[in-house]
Amino acid sequence: MDFDDTPDEAAFRHEARAWLERNAEALGPGERPPTPVEWRRRPDAVLRAREWMARKADARWACLSWPEEFGGRAASRIEAVIWEQEEARFRVPPNMFTIGQGMLGPTLMAHGTPEQKLRYLGPMLRADEVWCQLFSEPAAGSDLAGLSTRAVRDGDDWVINGQKIWTSGAQYCDFGMLLTRSAPDNPKHDGITYFIVDMRSPGIEVRPIRQMSGGSTFNEVFFTDLRIPDTNRVGAIHEGWRGALTTLMNERQTLSGGGGMGPGFDELLALARSVRRAGRPAIEDDAVRARLADIYVRQKGVQYTRYRSLSALSRGATPGPESSIGKIVSAPLRQEMARFALDLLGAAGSVVEPQCSPIGASFSDAYLMAPGGRIAGGTDEVLRNVVAERVLGLPPEPRVDKGVPFSKIPSGKS
Repeated sequence: MDFDDTPDEAAFRHEARAWLERNAEALGPGERPPTPVEWRRRPDAVLRAREWMARKADARWACLSWPEEFGGRAASRIEAVIWEQEEARFRVPPNMFTIGQGMLGPTLMAHGTPEQKLRYLGPMLRADEVWCQLFSEPAAGSDLAGLSTRAVRDGDDWVINGQKIWTSGAQYCDFGMLLTRSAPDNPKHDGITYFIVDMRSPGIEVRPIRQMSGGSTFNEVFFTDLRIPDTNRVGAIHEGWRGALTTLMNERQTLSGGGGMGPGFDELLALARSVRRAGRPAIEDDAVRARLADIYVRQKGVQYTRYRSLSALSRGATPGPESSIGKIVSAPLRQEMARFALDLLGAAGSVVEPQCSPIGASFSDAYLMAPGGRIAGGTDEVLRNVVAERVLGLPPEPRVDKGVPFSKIPSGKS
């Protein structure tokens, strides 16, 4: 690993920092920027985040890795990481638009028509239009290809009926990317069609899901005779799985860093120094110190494994299979860190109101949100299968539904 910037990287970092210093306020010593979850509590969260994204887009600092023709800089992955590192030093809104910009934008670039790219990518870049991902369904579990929301062709339109669940941000989004079942008599991967959907269309109902944290960042979305013009189809009819794989590939890349889910190790260490056990600081307890050391070592393992990937990118090489393990390790570790913090806080760990106990509420919220982080973008079990089969070369699990028409596969809805 090489921790030093190359001359070109150093110049890019200097340019990024100079622009940020002119346009934003730096964080104070030891100040942590708000996570997306914490930021969404603000009533003006979406508006402020949109304003900041538009300012970046005007200066071509938004979506750095996008091609220049779509408003990006065609920047390398390492340059995008340098920008993220520098932006994290300033008091600015977190990116609430990664679903569109990081996952759905690249899908449109790969599979969309020229007209779709011209119409949607510009407003997506500036966050003038916000996007959600309409993939998961109640009966499909982690088997995305088992989706059953129906799309039936009717002249120049498609009529959609069905339900999606766990849709982040659907309550304020303008557009969504929708996967549907268009050929139920084909094998399940071969009968899916991908659409752009206007979230203000008649026939769409969004129901917020009240989470145990008290928030409602996820939603159920119901489609009742929703009509979508064929011009909103992404890719060929019945070949939407290709587009879905592009979206999922970008989703796992976006989530692999494990950040943005709440307080980190520094906050946990500060907590152990501030609370008391048996009349003395908790940090002086051998069991607490051992637990902190174990968490620190595993967190550093994830961090330096990511650095290996970044070093490969910096040299122009392709990262190895180590990039596959980031989310598998970091998501459970985040949950464990939050649980340990609540153990240290004792009764104060039950406080969820930030005005009563800012640090306690922060860890409480992180603990309640952590299980979702182990599901989003692929469950622990699914990702372990991916690593086992595609990295370690182990035999795949038996697939009794392979080649079977979707309509013949038993389901929980039958």
